[in-house]
Amino acid sequence: MSEITHSPHSASQSLGLALIVRKARLADAGEISKLINYYAEQQRMLPKTLLQIYENLRDYSVACESSVPERVLGCGALHIYWENLAEIRALAVAPELKGKGIGSLIVEHLLSEARSLGIAQVFCFTYEPRFFSRFGFVQVEHNAMPLKVYNECFHCPKFNKCDELAMVLYL
Repeated sequence: MSEITHSPHSASQSLGLALIVRKARLADAGEISKLINYYAEQQRMLPKTLLQIYENLRDYSVACESSVPERVLGCGALHIYWENLAEIRALAVAPELKGKGIGSLIVEHLLSEARSLGIAQVFCFTYEPRFFSRFGFVQVEHNAMPLKVYNECFHCPKFNKCDELAMVLYL
């Protein structure tokens, strides 16, 4: 999956821009870090170090204007856990563009990528359940995601007091 240009009924129309969602490049890591950590400072998502972003850069996709592809307007990652399971994580949009449909474009892109890989189940941990429910995600208990909980949550500062909601979409 290289690049997707989105239809006029999407964020492109509401912003008056031609937007693309593409796989992240090395040069995008700094902007991805700024977006994620902006929301992390507000306790809306977990922080990511630049090292974590570089180590997982192939998981990330970014939204940008087709005429200015180096300016990252939003980002998100599809992290594969197993042959049938992946997580959408680190979804963030430039604060001044929040609510304009860019996050939806990124999620659509990540779900398309999951389908192309044959992933059967995509999950997320979120503070925005209404947003993800628009795509068909349903809320589940945290213990329904044992690979996530045992692989990563165990190391999280919010372990045993997580306030994010677990949601799942069956593709």
